[in-house]
Amino acid sequence: MKMLRHGPVTAMLLMLSVPVGCVISLTCRAEQLPTTQPTAPQPTAPQPPTSEPTAPRPSASPSTGPQVLGELVVTGERAGPGMWHVHRGSAQLWILGSLSPLPKGITWRSRQVEQVLDTTTQVLVAKPLDIGIARILWLLITERHQLLVGGGKRLKDVMPVNLYARFAHQRAQYTDDPKKWERFRPIIAAAFLQREAFHHAGLSTRVDLGAAVRVLAKKHHVRIEEIKIAGVSDVMEALKTMPPATENACVEASLATTERDLPRLLDRAQAWANGNVERIKNLPEPPEVDACRAALDAGVGKADLIALASRAWLGAMEKYLRGDGVTLAVVNIDLLLGHGGLLDELRARGYEVDAP
Repeated sequence: MKMLRHGPVTAMLLMLSVPVGCVISLTCRAEQLPTTQPTAPQPTAPQPPTSEPTAPRPSASPSTGPQVLGELVVTGERAGPGMWHVHRGSAQLWILGSLSPLPKGITWRSRQVEQVLDTTTQVLVAKPLDIGIARILWLLITERHQLLVGGGKRLKDVMPVNLYARFAHQRAQYTDDPKKWERFRPIIAAAFLQREAFHHAGLSTRVDLGAAVRVLAKKHHVRIEEIKIAGVSDVMEALKTMPPATENACVEASLATTERDLPRLLDRAQAWANGNVERIKNLPEPPEVDACRAALDAGVGKADLIALASRAWLGAMEKYLRGDGVTLAVVNIDLLLGHGGLLDELRARGYEVDAP
């Protein structure tokens, strides 16, 4: 699958940083996307329903306006992300496209998705990366060389000079510590820097639409199946088998994101809030992201966590599309879109795919 989309590359970089972040903080928690409940019953619409994200509404005076994050404004009047309807015979699959990063504090109005859950047999969500304290300590003992720069060296000693100069400049924009992340290998240090840039822009990669849908599924007594996208062992294997040239290409993609691509990510979040799929598909990406994606495609072993995630999702969706009943899946929207994405794969296998 060739999916030159920024979202999966960003997700992969952050996925690689998770074990290290857990080692530092001894915690691995995602922020559940809050939901608001309907005030009155709503009739079931014949068309694929959508959900409406909305910023938290303070209890202050009515003059208080909607939340503003840079150029991003999210209110309860937005259309929200739509659902793709995949079907063949009596089997139906509704796919809700999640997006990362999203504005921190965004609230998702769940009324219309709950209507779908009334007829759903099972809900598919990505299995969270589960890493406990015992596993963290084991990683510190056995995999330290995969996470940190060894041999008494620091990041500046192993990262190409031009990349390190850019990294140091960006680090100074987001932290007062000139030695921050110096002990980590380049791709993980770049991921931490990217996450810090998102934080300063009011964006978060930890706003979890899947967790919100999980709560709603339990409320509606719908069975939940967790799809294992990648485990800690997959992440460590990716780090172990990633060639230096590939790592440098993806470090450059991450730096390009922090240097000049944050406005585009805010635009993507706005498009997601508006339910504007075409806008998400057509926003131009930095060429460095394409170079990272191409390097991953050309790699060996398990270096490409994106391809691993795509294979896992395709297998899970086809499992239920071969039977009958109704299934709801929450999938990263970038895995769905683009040439060779999951939607194209499903069409190629003979399934009907109706756009939102």
